[in-house]
Amino acid sequence: MKTTLKKPVAIVGYSGHAFVIVDIFLNAGRLVTAYCDSEEKTLNPYHLNYLGKEMEVIHKLKKFDYFACVGHNGIREKIHTNLSQLLGNPINAIHPSAVISASVKMGDGIMIAANATLNPLVEIGRGVICNTSSSIDHECIIGDFTHIAPGAVLCGNVKVGRSTFIGANSVIRQGITIGNNVTIGAGTVVVKDIPDNSTVIGNPARKLVKKPASRLAAA
Repeated sequence: MKTTLKKPVAIVGYSGHAFVIVDIFLNAGRLVTAYCDSEEKTLNPYHLNYLGKEMEVIHKLKKFDYFACVGHNGIREKIHTNLSQLLGNPINAIHPSAVISASVKMGDGIMIAANATLNPLVEIGRGVICNTSSSIDHECIIGDFTHIAPGAVLCGNVKVGRSTFIGANSVIRQGITIGNNVTIGAGTVVVKDIPDNSTVIGNPARKLVKKPASRLAAA
């Protein structure tokens, strides 16, 4: 039987979040040899070759499988979308210790970190981050480019929109719907649905309202 050799991996973005992703690839037996960023990094713990800015070195990236290593949802989406149009879809970064049901449906460019759990009938969109020890229970649906931080727990049948951030050690009660572009603070306990473009904190979750600028400050 003919064996197809996998391309080496190039990452886009090279800082703290990227270090975790490189480690995931290495644990999964993938060779990471290069990175793209706005500038060459002084801190290079994995001794990767600097290719240049991603949109300026497309010809070089064609030799690699690639992955967008950016925690910020909006920036990650922009990189993912631009490169997908030119190079095809990015690969997934899945740590071998993650527990993933065979019935899980996944998009491309997904990070699933060490000890994360994805239970039956979960659906994960494109460019989603399921960070260290996050737990996503049965039938949850996670929208594109959402970031689920370390230790967050989503109980069954939770629906999360696009570009949402769920903070570390948050707990989302079963059956909850969370909108698009929502920010959920670390340790928050969500027991009610959350509309689009909201920021919530606390136990139970409460909406964070920005205080209007004072007249003195504006003067």
